[in-house]
Amino acid sequence: MAPLPHPALPRLITYYQTHHTPSGASISVLPLLQKPGISLTHLILAAIHINEDPSAITLNDHHPSHPRFTTLWAELRVLQASGVKVLGMLGGAAPGTYTRLDTDDAAVFDSYYLPVADLVRERGLDGLDLDVEEPMSLGGIIRLIDRLRADFGPDFLITLAPVAAALLRADHNLSGFDYEALEVMRGAQIAWYNAQFYCGWGDCSSPAMYEMLLAKGWPAEKIVVGLVTNPRNGAGWVPWNVLSGVLPLLVGRHPRFGGVMGWEYFNALPGEEEKPWEWAQAMTALLRGRRTAAKADGAPAAAAAAAPAAPKEADPDEGGIAKAAAPVPRDFDYYSDGGGQEEE
Repeated sequence: MAPLPHPALPRLITYYQTHHTPSGASISVLPLLQKPGISLTHLILAAIHINEDPSAITLNDHHPSHPRFTTLWAELRVLQASGVKVLGMLGGAAPGTYTRLDTDDAAVFDSYYLPVADLVRERGLDGLDLDVEEPMSLGGIIRLIDRLRADFGPDFLITLAPVAAALLRADHNLSGFDYEALEVMRGAQIAWYNAQFYCGWGDCSSPAMYEMLLAKGWPAEKIVVGLVTNPRNGAGWVPWNVLSGVLPLLVGRHPRFGGVMGWEYFNALPGEEEKPWEWAQAMTALLRGRRTAAKADGAPAAAAAAAPAAPKEADPDEGGIAKAAAPVPRDFDYYSDGGGQEEE
């Protein structure tokens, strides 16, 4: 069967980090293909970590070849055969991955980089999402991007996952390097940015912050709005009745709107653990312009029947951009099938 066609924009992306239930059963992503009204474009598998032993890379807390991932890898191949691009997320909040890659010593760099490259080849990943949440030099991230491009060619997707505030101000940043400088130097090699509009580093309860990014010069197609899919996944969850006003407005105003990503799949609202794919159904409706009736409890079956009026936007002439500084977020807990504190 030929892959199903997907419109290039807006993208609809989900992160997939919790792969098993507490009892050990696999959490299937196949409903993202099987259920109606879903136009998923990309899935990002999290989280690949580089550890002190270069050969001991892990997917969460286990080696990627561990038998617990047999079903996962098989399902991801089905997604790819159906036209969904599958990327791996490298890094995240667990420290060490980018500290080890941030070196001028070619032999040391290769010792840590090559096992990741082997995983990409072995599993046929379509790209890597570089989630740098520890200090790294600009030269170090450029070295990594250049090596990935040289090794995997022009069609390999390289994305980054900054907090949204880092795209407005270099000092509101978890990564260490300046993203504006990176875009100037290697923007042609970066497909898009999965900007985290949550945990105090961004806000999607109104169009204001996205518009601030565009006013600063970021291309609309390169900024994907990152949302937590459940309040349990982090601070800054935006209710559906609010999103149903904000996202269609952005899609209508910006024909090249970059899309939306959700952190993460396994407990996404409105279906939570029982029906996590319903998040993708609802988001597809908002991004693609379809509407269905709302459930009685206010959570959409796919999206609200009528979007509320758009929230009032910040006016740059009234100091809106100057007020965009985000506070440092409070710590929050994630559920991880490995038992650790894995997060984006």
